[in-house]
Amino acid sequence: MTTPGMRALRAGRRSIPGHYYHITLVTRRRYPFFEDFRTACKACRTFSISTLDAQCETQSFVVMPDHVHWLLQLKGDLAHAIRIYKSHVSMSVGLRVWDTGYYDRALRSDEDIRTVARYIVANPLRAGLVENIGEYPYWDAIWLD
Repeated sequence: MTTPGMRALRAGRRSIPGHYYHITLVTRRRYPFFEDFRTACKACRTFSISTLDAQCETQSFVVMPDHVHWLLQLKGDLAHAIRIYKSHVSMSVGLRVWDTGYYDRALRSDEDIRTVARYIVANPLRAGLVENIGEYPYWDAIWLD
């Protein structure tokens, strides 16, 4: 059943191929599923599965203990890409990991993609999980060699 808040969350949502989106996915009841090393690694590896690659190109991501930030360039349908990611993580972990819905923000054409990517991967620093981003293992960005 769709709650009124979920309808408001979807209002105005568009899937525009070629556009960049900053996505936030939250775990069910904000449970810290990704404090577990294996679970966090599965969430990270899912960004590179071929069925997801067909829908979007991941620019950067960070897997936090109870949520994920993801910068992507859309190829297909946004909702479909997110469904693929969330279902693959849940199936690989063997648990219902995610809260319903997600938060998305389409980037404006004048926004610097790398600045947004840096903001995303710096989340563990701002959350006080590490003092240096090199200490945090659950992130990536396409600009790394």
